[in-house]
Amino acid sequence: MNETNQQANMSFVILISLIATIGGFLFGYDSGVINGTVDGLQKAFNSNSMGTGFSVSSMLLGCALGAFFAGQWADKYGRWWVLMVSSILFIISAWGSGIATGSVEFIIYRVIGGLAVGAASIICPAYISEVAPAKYRGKLSSIQQIAIISGLFFSFLSNYQLAETAGSSTSTLWLGYETWRWMFWMELIPAFIFFLALFLIPESPRFLVAHGKNDKAKVVLAKLYGDKGADAKVKEIYDTLAHDHKPSFTDLLDKTTRKIRPIVWVGFGLVVLQQFVGINVVFYYGSVLWQAAGFSESDALFTNVISGAVSIGACFITFFLVDKIGRKPLLWFGSVGMTITLALVAYAFANAPVDAAGKLQLSASDGLLALIAANVYVVFFNMSWGPVVWIMLGEMFPNQMRGSALAVAGLAQWGANFLITWTFPMLLASAIGLAGAYSIYTFFSLFSVFFVMWYIKETKGKELEQMEG
Repeated sequence: MNETNQQANMSFVILISLIATIGGFLFGYDSGVINGTVDGLQKAFNSNSMGTGFSVSSMLLGCALGAFFAGQWADKYGRWWVLMVSSILFIISAWGSGIATGSVEFIIYRVIGGLAVGAASIICPAYISEVAPAKYRGKLSSIQQIAIISGLFFSFLSNYQLAETAGSSTSTLWLGYETWRWMFWMELIPAFIFFLALFLIPESPRFLVAHGKNDKAKVVLAKLYGDKGADAKVKEIYDTLAHDHKPSFTDLLDKTTRKIRPIVWVGFGLVVLQQFVGINVVFYYGSVLWQAAGFSESDALFTNVISGAVSIGACFITFFLVDKIGRKPLLWFGSVGMTITLALVAYAFANAPVDAAGKLQLSASDGLLALIAANVYVVFFNMSWGPVVWIMLGEMFPNQMRGSALAVAGLAQWGANFLITWTFPMLLASAIGLAGAYSIYTFFSLFSVFFVMWYIKETKGKELEQMEG
C-alpha cells in the first residue's frame, strides 16, 4: 500500500470515527443538559427531593435498557442501524422533554432519550474499534470521550448562556416558554446533524463478515486497508468467528466450565467502578452541589462550564498518551489521583457548618479547596477512567462475543449510574450530607486502584482478532 493510499485510507477512518462520535457528543449533551434544569423541574412539576432525583435519573433506566438491547440489535441488524435509530430517539427526546407538562410525560421522554444514550454509549466506541487499525485504535476511540465531554461542556455553556439571558432557569425566555425548556430544545441541532451525517458512513466490516456478507465487507475494508489488505482481513475476521452458530449470550460462557468467562467479569467491574467513583454527581448535579455549598445559581452554572472545559483538556492528554503508554497505566494513575482529590473534597465539606436553610457555609479556604480538588478530580477521571473504559469496552472482547458482552456491560454501567444518580439527592438531604457522599465515592476510587493492579490486562497494539476471553 503506497503512502497516498495510506493517507486516503486514514482520512476515511478519521471521517467515519468523527461521525460516530457525534453519538458520543449527544450522549454527553443529553446527560449534562439536565444539570441546569433541576430548579425548573422542581417548580414546574412541584416535586420533592426523591421525585426530582427520579426525574433526573429516569433517563438512566432507558440507558440501561438501550445499552443492553443495543448489543443484541447490533449483532442482529448491524451497528449502523442501531446508530440511526438512536439518532431518531435523540430528536424525539429533546423535543418531548422540553414540551412536557407533567412529571410522567417528562420521564417518558427522558427514558426515550436514555434508550438513545445507552445505545450510543455502547455502539459508538465498538464501531470505531471495529474500523480503526490497532495502531491508532486507542487514539481514535478516545475521541469518543472527548465528544462526550464536549457534549457536556456545550450543554453547560448553553444552559449558562440561556439562564443569563432570561435571568434564571425558571424565567420565561422565548415564545412564552421557560428557559429550562429551551435548554432541552437546543439539543435538536446536534441530533439532526447526527441523523444526516450517518448516511455518509458504512456498516462495520466485522458485522458484515459475521453475517456472510464478505463482498460488502471487502468493499469497506479496501477503503481502510487497501485491496490486498482487505482480503487478508476478511479471512482473519472469519477465522475468529464460530460458524456453528451466530453470536449469542451463550458465547459469554466458558465451554468447558459453563461459567461466565473472566473477561466478562472484568468488563462488569470496569463499568461499575467507573460510576461508583461519583463522576456523574458532578455532571448531573453540579449546579445543585455548588448551590448546596453556598454558590449562587449563576456561579454554580459557571462552575459547571469551567469543569466541562477542564474535562475536554484532560481528554486530550489521553488522546496523545493512550497508544504510547497503554490503557492500564492510565487507569491506575487516574485511580490514585481520584482517591486523593475526592478525599480532599470530602474533607472540605466535612469542615463546613450548615445554616438554617440547610446550605453549607464553606470558609474561603475550604471553598477554594473544594473547588480546586473537585476540578482536579475531574481531570484525573477524564484522562483515565472516562475515556479508557470506553476504549477497553470496544476492544477487550473477542469478535464472537463482543455484542453480548457489551450488552451485559452496558446494562451494568447504566444500572450503576442510575443508583449513584438517584441516591445523591437523598444523601444530600440526609445526615451524612455532601461529606458523607464524597467519602463513599472516595472508598470506591481507592478500591479501583487495586482492581486495576489485579485484574486489568493491557490491550494496547493488539488487533481485535487477537483478543481472547
